[in-house]
Amino acid sequence: MDTSEEAARGLTDIETFLYWEAHLEAAHQRVAAFTTRAPGLTREQKRDIERWYLDEQKYVARIVTEHIAESISEVEERHHVRFGRWLRGTMTAMALVTVGIIGLCVVVVGSLA
Repeated sequence: MDTSEEAARGLTDIETFLYWEAHLEAAHQRVAAFTTRAPGLTREQKRDIERWYLDEQKYVARIVTEHIAESISEVEERHHVRFGRWLRGTMTAMALVTVGIIGLCVVVVGSLA
């Protein structure tokens, strides 16, 4: 991996980290707003709810990410299969055209001799 690829990978990692942190901060704000509106909860109960909600958000985010990654992998695999078929067909057609042109050249040169 050259320097530019490493830099691009590093930027992607930073972007992913910042997205993840923003997602967790938004989740934290949502659950804090929820627990603030719930009267009668002790501080410990609020922390338990917040901890559970943030853990749940992390789990859901991981499941969604895995699903997206699997979907992308499936689409890439189908694309590779289609591209392979197209490439084989193109190569076969080019071989047939080449053989046809060589045959035509042989016939033309043979008729001139």
